Amino acid sequence: MAQTADIVIIGSGIGGASLAYSLASSGRRIVILERGGYLKDSPEARDDVAIFQKGFYRSSEEWLGTDGESFLPGNYYYVGGNSKFYGAVMYRYRAQDFLPRPHMDGASPGWPLSYEELAPWYDAAETVFQVRGSTQQDATEPFHAKPYDFPPVPDEPAIASVRKKLEKVGIHPSSLPLAVDIDAWLKRAKTGWDAFPGTDAGKIDAEAGPLAQALKNPNVTVITGASVSRLETDESGRRVTAAVYVKDGVEHRISADLFAVAAGAVQSAALMLRSANKAHPTGLGNSSDQLGRNFMNHNTTAMLTINPFSPNTSVYQKTIAFNDFYNEDNEFGFPLGNVQLLGHITGNILKANFPVPAPAWFTRLLARYAYGWFLTSEDLPSPESRVMVRDDHIVMHWVRTNMRAHEALISKTRAVMRKAGFPIVLTHTFGRKTTSHQCGTARLGNDPRTSVVNLDCRSHDVENLYVTDASVLPTSAAVNPALTISALAIKAGASISRQG
Repeated sequence: MAQTADIVIIGSGIGGASLAYSLASSGRRIVILERGGYLKDSPEARDDVAIFQKGFYRSSEEWLGTDGESFLPGNYYYVGGNSKFYGAVMYRYRAQDFLPRPHMDGASPGWPLSYEELAPWYDAAETVFQVRGSTQQDATEPFHAKPYDFPPVPDEPAIASVRKKLEKVGIHPSSLPLAVDIDAWLKRAKTGWDAFPGTDAGKIDAEAGPLAQALKNPNVTVITGASVSRLETDESGRRVTAAVYVKDGVEHRISADLFAVAAGAVQSAALMLRSANKAHPTGLGNSSDQLGRNFMNHNTTAMLTINPFSPNTSVYQKTIAFNDFYNEDNEFGFPLGNVQLLGHITGNILKANFPVPAPAWFTRLLARYAYGWFLTSEDLPSPESRVMVRDDHIVMHWVRTNMRAHEALISKTRAVMRKAGFPIVLTHTFGRKTTSHQCGTARLGNDPRTSVVNLDCRSHDVENLYVTDASVLPTSAAVNPALTISALAIKAGASISRQG
């Protein structure tokens, strides 16, 4: 079955929805192909047992490691993509993240764009995601042309106490920039939002933010349940002519003047690799041989800090962070990373993630006095760290980098927490097959020999093909990537609109 559109966007997550939002007022017929369906509200949406212990929303899709073992990557396929379950942290990359700089185990190459060039698009992304925050609390916060439109999500009393304890030991905690309307979120149920799905306007994810705005225009439509298998080009390979997708077991073909791939760093690379043809024998738009390479995923650790004499009475918890070790640390002389609160960890959540079987009474007791933190260090790009496709299966080979810096971040944060009054500090460093902040497989750059897309996210090789998701990030930095993905996609939309 054949269809036509002016613009086809593959994926409705942060990048795809932000691009649709940026282009919606153009009047062009925009069709978004989304593999999943709409995530409907249900009792499970706020049930920590259903989500964390039973995996109610978890995809059964498996990827392969180069060790031959399959694993569940933790991707979600719904309208809104992975953002349906995200922590809604909307950091800007720090100004230093755009510059080349040494790390403990290597170097970051920097960006072909400056922070100043991307700053107006950060403004636009913060507006559409209704970000709450402060520009005055964090010394690493880059310049903002205007304040946030909304004040920070307030600390609960227990978290306000933790903030004061950190300040007393010389740390500079700051309010997290969050895409959360806390009153609307808590009206539905008294839970945190981190890893809980957004089913209303309380958490402004890709569906509730940019996609909702885009769909106010009659020229924008979403086709759900549409799994795109390949992109086809003309004989020259210079233009994509159609996207082929399967819906309800039936193959469809949709043609358009312009195509944008925004299926996530792994799936976008896999789609373009599967779209190899005579003109593009190693993958669509892959004359540089960089497609699928430079996969990055952040080095991350969960930390529990416990004071058995001070119960944690918070409901949502996730409102503060500190970046004291983000740039050149005084002790080690290198950037180490970001430390931020996780959502409140209940006994049921802790039981689901405990390293050994534990009774519910024990995990409930432990969780009552525990504060959960998320430590993030930069993963550096490596061409050997890559996404591949073999026999139509996604194969991952993540070459982990910069772990000495992450270990230093863990050590320094543990010392801070003990000094701040938490005598018990437990940690779990996430393994190589955790893909929560995946990025970098179709890096942007000026040189077609070393990058896949240009500074407007357009393919160097295919004139009507764009990539507008985390694939294009040339570095991972050490903060959540969602806002940067959105800013780049909105910027790409503006470039497309200027071309008429």
